[in-house]
Amino acid sequence: MGNKITRDDFEWVYTEQPHSTRRKDILAKHPEIKSLMGPDPNLKWVVTAMVLTQFLACYLVQDLSWKWVLFWAYAFGGCINHSLTLAIHDISHNVAFGNKDARSNRLFGMFANLPIGLPYSVSFKKYHVDHHRYLGGDGLDVDIPTELEARLFCTPFRKVIWLFLQPLFYALRPLCVNPKPLSRMELLNGFVQLIYDLIIYQLWGLKPLVYMVAGSILCMGLHPISGHFIAEHYMYLKGYETYSYYGPLNLITFNVGYHMEHHDFPSIPGSRLPQVKKMAPEYYDNLPQHDSWVRVLWDFVFCDSLGPFSRIKRNCRVFKEE
Repeated sequence: MGNKITRDDFEWVYTEQPHSTRRKDILAKHPEIKSLMGPDPNLKWVVTAMVLTQFLACYLVQDLSWKWVLFWAYAFGGCINHSLTLAIHDISHNVAFGNKDARSNRLFGMFANLPIGLPYSVSFKKYHVDHHRYLGGDGLDVDIPTELEARLFCTPFRKVIWLFLQPLFYALRPLCVNPKPLSRMELLNGFVQLIYDLIIYQLWGLKPLVYMVAGSILCMGLHPISGHFIAEHYMYLKGYETYSYYGPLNLITFNVGYHMEHHDFPSIPGSRLPQVKKMAPEYYDNLPQHDSWVRVLWDFVFCDSLGPFSRIKRNCRVFKEE
């Protein structure tokens, strides 16, 4: 169904990822941006309110019919869960309690993980560090689709299927591209999640569990909020590998749309990223940007020049961790 995409390989470049150089240049001209770095004291309260909202929702859906459980999972619960994954993204940068208290950030990430239904937060942190350090790195940045994905999902219909299955690919791709040993914190994350799921099941039965997990899977797949997965780094304009979105969905996604700003300054909480753009407008105003995540998804599916191959890749020198 539909034409195949015109690309048959990734966009290979032989330059370093641009954000480290941009960070130095911006700070040299705007040192006041350093004042935005550091923990966000409000983040823990916002996340706690979201977790409690989902706990209440689990109680409310226990007696609904299955069709309404799935409806509310997609229309409401999944939106909150997707937002919580982006809170976990922020927390992975230690902006809940600061860099000096990494353990509290990891434990709080597990707390934010509870309504999602499946353990996620610690593993995300482990791989997200590489995404920033080795953006586009072959065999290192697991945000980039595999060649098998790119060749298989190459028509509009297949791209829709690929978007729907995004949660599956994000879960399995690291195991194929850059497998890492399981850590104790990941085991703890899994144990805590299992206990929470069992408590929900004992209290209110199977439907709340389905509400949590189905909402997470559906809203990380083919859903307007999920447009950010494509918008952030897929090459809509040749030579540009990171894009920002400044629309209203940032209000429920911890400003993840300010993605150029985020990669330039990953230690700045999402709540303060709009201030980065205001402080250094000359570095952002003239860059390509998206104005709609829905349009991003539409163009991705129906434009023959866009597909899983539309990513910039590079070979990176691996830095040993001390």
